Amino acid sequence: MVTYGLDRIDPERDIRIVLIEAADRILPGLPERISESARRLLDRMGIEVHTGAKVTQVIADGLQLVDGSFIASELVVWAAGVKAPEVLRRLDGLEMNRVNQLVVEPTLQTTRDPDIFAIGDCAACPRQGEPTPVPPRAQAAHQEATHLLRQIERRLRGKPLLPYSYRDFGSLVSLGKHSTVGNLMGFLFGRGFFIEGLFAGVMYRSLRTLHERALHGTPRALLGLLARALSRRTGPPVKLH
Repeated sequence: MVTYGLDRIDPERDIRIVLIEAADRILPGLPERISESARRLLDRMGIEVHTGAKVTQVIADGLQLVDGSFIASELVVWAAGVKAPEVLRRLDGLEMNRVNQLVVEPTLQTTRDPDIFAIGDCAACPRQGEPTPVPPRAQAAHQEATHLLRQIERRLRGKPLLPYSYRDFGSLVSLGKHSTVGNLMGFLFGRGFFIEGLFAGVMYRSLRTLHERALHGTPRALLGLLARALSRRTGPPVKLH
């Protein structure tokens, strides 16, 4: 087996991982308790976390921060959030926002053409009583797809369209073998509650299987579950649902 010298690397001595976040906390779009728990897990994993730190320059040997400090680095991974594909900008006449999302009405119809609908990451859908649109997350896209299916049926029958209302079922953050944290919104007791550890990990894996079942059907989802149990393929150790 070729190891390319990786067998001579001592993670404790040779690897330093630094997470830089411009916001006041990591995972700013999630409840603060989840952010705090994830931060503690990262600390235990030996990952340095810098919050409220804005990068002004990336050069060959590191990062320059707005406060003048410098962090040396041989490898930089930049995560810039969700942006819809550039092809949407070539759709003449439709309104879009700064991240290429098509602006839609609560009915999921685009603002300038009621015959065109948009859902998922490519849609900027308003939320009643909220200053920000529906978050570009898997559960939002799944809800919008289900809602749109019913709306197409209503439209074909000549009935008025109904507005889409986003429902937050909670969030789960998996940090691989280390732990999972999250919150569930009103599943059992009619209110949100915080979960972590083994129970959160089981919920995360169950949610992943449900997504695969919705996309590929039950047989392929079960085969994928079995394949992951029998093999040792490399997968993403950190994931958000």
